[in-house]
Amino acid sequence: METTNKVFLYGASGHAKVVMDIAKLVYIDVPCLIDDDLSINTLTGVQVVHSADGLSPIIVTVGDCSKRREIVRKLGKKDFLTIIHPTVIKSESVRLGYGTVVMAGVILNPNVNIGNHCIINTGASLDHDVRVEDYVHIAPHCTLCGDVEVGEETWLGAGSTVIQGIHIGKKCYIGAGSVVVKDIPDSSLCYGNPARVIKKNG
Repeated sequence: METTNKVFLYGASGHAKVVMDIAKLVYIDVPCLIDDDLSINTLTGVQVVHSADGLSPIIVTVGDCSKRREIVRKLGKKDFLTIIHPTVIKSESVRLGYGTVVMAGVILNPNVNIGNHCIINTGASLDHDVRVEDYVHIAPHCTLCGDVEVGEETWLGAGSTVIQGIHIGKKCYIGAGSVVVKDIPDSSLCYGNPARVIKKNG
């Protein structure tokens, strides 16, 4: 099958390598990447340029949530593409925002609502009625049980589990392997089983 579309990736990163692979699988061409680091000129054989002028649509391929938000704000009025790995299991009632990437093996159950510029990483499972706000990164093999809510710019570390009905605030960092059994306030660093707030940021 011939390529039917194209996308430009902002961020010549390891995350970009994964998104390039997904793009190939769904027949989307990546003509070049964009990066602010002038010393980077190629990534896995693909040209890297240093300006987004005239390039659209874009996916921001930076894992850090706050940096991803900064880049989106800098880009201003651009078209952003959402991309989904073909192995994703997704209910028809799922809603995905723009600029979001959903990686291999993810399960999205009924009424999951994911915001803009999110990363739902490899093998994550989001059960019914989960709400994920903008710029969130759900790391590989996370499990979010039903009715969980995750605030903007929060990072859930690899293999973490959130039990049903929990609210995690904005700009939180949940350490890998954590088990979240109670609500987490905004700007918290949190880890453990059960997860505990270790410190507040800001």
